[in-house]
Amino acid sequence: MSVGMMQDHPLIVSAVLDFAERWYPDVEIVSRTVEGDMHRYTYRDAAGRSRQLANALATLGIRKGDKVGTLAWNGFRHLECYYAIAGSGAVLHTVNPRLFPEQIVYIINHGEDKALFVDTTFLPLIESVRDQLGSVEHIIVMCDRANMPSTDLDGVLCYEELLAAESDHYVWPELDERAASALCYTSGTTGNPKGVLYSHRSMVLHAMAEVSPNSIGMCASDTALILVPQFHVFAWGTTFAALMGGTKIVYPGPHMDGDSISRLLNDEQCTVSLAVPTIWMMLMASLKASGDKLPHLNRVVIGGSACPEAMIRTFQDDYDVRVLHAWGMTETGPLGSMCHLEPKHGSLDDTDQMAIRCKQGKPVYGIDLRIVDESGAPLPHDGVAFGQLQVKGHWVTAGYYRAENDQSVSADGWFNTGDVATIDSDGYMQITDRTKDVIKSGGEWISSIDLENIAVGHADIAEAAVIAVPHPKWDERPLVIAVRKPGTTVSREDLLEHIGSAVARWQIPDDVVFVDELPHGATGKLNKLALREQYGDYRLPTV
Repeated sequence: MSVGMMQDHPLIVSAVLDFAERWYPDVEIVSRTVEGDMHRYTYRDAAGRSRQLANALATLGIRKGDKVGTLAWNGFRHLECYYAIAGSGAVLHTVNPRLFPEQIVYIINHGEDKALFVDTTFLPLIESVRDQLGSVEHIIVMCDRANMPSTDLDGVLCYEELLAAESDHYVWPELDERAASALCYTSGTTGNPKGVLYSHRSMVLHAMAEVSPNSIGMCASDTALILVPQFHVFAWGTTFAALMGGTKIVYPGPHMDGDSISRLLNDEQCTVSLAVPTIWMMLMASLKASGDKLPHLNRVVIGGSACPEAMIRTFQDDYDVRVLHAWGMTETGPLGSMCHLEPKHGSLDDTDQMAIRCKQGKPVYGIDLRIVDESGAPLPHDGVAFGQLQVKGHWVTAGYYRAENDQSVSADGWFNTGDVATIDSDGYMQITDRTKDVIKSGGEWISSIDLENIAVGHADIAEAAVIAVPHPKWDERPLVIAVRKPGTTVSREDLLEHIGSAVARWQIPDDVVFVDELPHGATGKLNKLALREQYGDYRLPTV
């Protein structure tokens, strides 16, 4: 066999930072801090401070393979932790501070974190559970001395003082690209969170996919407002993709209200942004109240949960912003698919184009998808058959970290996502439900996601969830739980009539419950488990 005569350099995280510093040294990273002021510096500055932090980690006794946790908002110090921890050979563990305290304790202990970097916001949380964290030796508060909060914890360190004591001269080790680089835990609503352990290779390949045109297309002409938290799978991988693309970064810190987001988008002339639908709902409410426009923004990436058609239309028609509908999971690094129209779709009318935009799109290169029936047999890509979605690829987990009896991957190597989906003849995938959320009525399946999107399409509905409730004849029937927009009085009959205009009669929900707010999980998704528990004994009027 002939062997190729090409250079071989490992795909490692530190190489991304070196590239950004060498070729895009003056590109800005702008952060609104916890205290509310704006911090600005360049890729060159970030690289130097990351090397200082790598030296500090060595001073603290952090060695290759040690886990180092972060509980922090999106900001410049969090970015420095990303590169310093993973680049030095330790393992970055981004901890979601929105989880329940007992879950946070579990994942820090399960991950065996040796040190924690904590924003001042979350120090009280760590204080409340410190005596339960067996492996943690160091707690570093991510601020300067002037903003250092008082605490009864022993040995707490100040981030800026830690860096000031170190040199910015540090030679990044040439690591094995298959070595562990980062650890994230799922935010599932049942059982303990599950860990996904990423390699340097998987993270670099994932970033390369995100800068490609069929993905986010992050490049040097972009300014990206990163709204998706850095504790949600590395801000969907953009902490690495942005530096790879030479993209100006804008971080919101903890200031995630609609007015703050609107100001950042316009003040920093952002061209692209990423968030879950609930964040965009807050922005739209702010824009509607203020009358402001988005003259610089040209595209937004929406994932985490299905994007309602009404949201796509509002961005498109009112603000001339293109929505890129995406799908992914913690287990898929996270990017799995992205929805871009093809040239042939240009001749379709608006209704047919929108039907495609509402899908989660095609896999990016490096990912493969299939749908299977309950026996594991592949189903046709005809847009009609729907089954369990499975995925494999270069940044898909091969199994959960330190998990017993792990059955997440099929015998032939496909990861079971837990989603139910269709794939059409052009390869566009659409999530129709989670396996546990699909409604089984009289032997037929009803998509709760479809019903939710239709309900939110009503002008007077702010948010809606659809769950299955027991029925003596049909086994299960759909129940809508909805939040009215302020000042509106939409009735049960109005909403059911609206839904009935878009679905078959047998799919129309049996009842509507109006509430002031819906429960959300740690990643902003609707917490349907809580709703099923609350309404599990709900008596439908049809019973």
